[in-house]
Amino acid sequence: MKKAFNVLLITLLFLAACKSEKSNDTNDNLAYNSFGEKISDENAMTAANMFDKFSSMKAGDTLNVKFASSIADVCSKKGCWMKLPLNDSIQSMVRFKDYGFFMPLDSKGKEVIVEGKAYVKETSVDELRHYAEDAGKSKEEIALITEPKREFAFEAHGVLMKK
Repeated sequence: MKKAFNVLLITLLFLAACKSEKSNDTNDNLAYNSFGEKISDENAMTAANMFDKFSSMKAGDTLNVKFASSIADVCSKKGCWMKLPLNDSIQSMVRFKDYGFFMPLDSKGKEVIVEGKAYVKETSVDELRHYAEDAGKSKEEIALITEPKREFAFEAHGVLMKK
């Protein structure tokens, strides 16, 4: 009887030690990699909703928001910027607050949630060519950039990337 009790006690202690605690963190570490400031995945707009917000903004306007999309392109040198599609033909250029964090170089195609400041800006030809070079575009493709571009830009202070 004593032996059976000891076996039962050891089994219960083993099961209690193996019990996993449920996290109260909404950024369940199993679902996302986190970059920059800690953010949650709650109340993120869709890319289409973000496009509607951007469309109603003028150059110089800003808006604090959170939205979800997938990475269309990422800086191939450091991961210091990424482009997120808003629809089939329009993307948002995302940079990171105070150059404080970077995305993995192999993150193209990954789903992300970004939180920060959306704004509309006009980007010069020189800056557009610089980004094209960072993205690994050919000299011929870079030479075709001859006009400034109205851009939907975003400064992220935090990013969640699905694992």
